[in-house]
Order: sequence, then C-alpha cells, then structure tokens
Amino acid sequence: VLFRSSSEMVEMGASSVVSVLYNYQLIKYLGENGVAAYGVMEYISFIFAAIFLGYTMGVAPAVSFQYGAKGFDELKNLLKKSLVFVGVFGVIMFVCAEMFAAPFANVFVGYDAKLYDLTVHAFRIYAISFLFIGFNIFGSSFFTALNNGFLSAIISFLRTFCLEIGCVLLLPVVFGVNGIWFSVIAAEGGAFILTIAIISANRKNYHY
Repeated sequence: VLFRSSSEMVEMGASSVVSVLYNYQLIKYLGENGVAAYGVMEYISFIFAAIFLGYTMGVAPAVSFQYGAKGFDELKNLLKKSLVFVGVFGVIMFVCAEMFAAPFANVFVGYDAKLYDLTVHAFRIYAISFLFIGFNIFGSSFFTALNNGFLSAIISFLRTFCLEIGCVLLLPVVFGVNGIWFSVIAAEGGAFILTIAIISANRKNYHY
C-alpha cells in the first residue's frame, strides 16, 4: 500500500520544493509582485486542476475493478473515454483561462495596476499548461489503479522533481522572467510526452 501511494507522496513533497524555488526565482527577477502574481495563479490553477483530480479519483476504482475482473474491453473503453475527457476539458480550461485572465486577476490584485498587468500576462502564459496537465494527473492515477505504483511514481517524479524543478532553475537563465512562467508549460509538456509513451508501451501488459 505504501509503495502504491508513493506517487502521491512524491507529488506532495515536490509541490513544496517547487513553490520554494518559484518564490526564490520570482523574488530574484521580479520582487514581491512576482510572488503575488504566482500566488494568484496557484489559487486559480488549483481550482482548474481539481476537475482532473476529481475525475481521476472517481474513475480509479472502476479501472481497478475492470482490470481485476479481466474486463479488458471495458478497461480499454475507460482509458479511451478518459483521454478524450481530459483532452477536451484541457482545451476548455485553456480557452476559459485566456478569456477570463483579466477578470480573475482583477478579483485578487485589481487594486494595483502594475501587479494586475503582470498577473494577466503571466496567467495567459501559464494557462497553456492546462492542455497537458490533465493527461499527466490521469496517467499517474491510472497506473496506481492498475496496482503499478512504480510507473505511477515515475510519472510523478519526473514531472515534478526532475522536469519542473529543472525548468524553473534553467529557463529563467535563458529567457529571463518569461522563462519562469514557461517553466510549468515545459515541465507539463515533457511529462505529457512521457505519460503517453508509458501508456502506449504498456498496452499489451495490461490489455487495454
């Protein structure tokens, strides 16, 4: 049980480390306004990500049941529908974030014009990650449901500790301030490629 839940442990631990690194880089490049803008994006993105988290938590028992019962046709159907779901909602969230970046920012930082402009600019970049994040959350949960904690942990570990931490440290050196906002896109995009590759490579093993 401990090993099967290792991906969740990795993700929670990494989120704290990533937040510290983001704040360090933002203080360095933008000062207090950067940290405030990042905080707004984190609040809003968690609401968006909650849709994916809720869906994966709901579908995981069905995946486990069908795999245990050898209902491989239904397992394949669940995977296909889930990928369509996270793909469609990823696009919807991206479009909504782009359209409503200004009203969202106004709710939190409308009192400061400079901070407001920074937050809108940053969130419209950050929003691109919504196209990928659902696949990565689902992929990790999918393999946990299939009783493969190792693959689930690999996705979580590479997505957070390796990719996101690496990107937030390196991209600002190359691209400046915008490199900070693009870090999550690069990390989630890389994790998306990894997740699809792992799902494809294990089709025969799990008969989906």
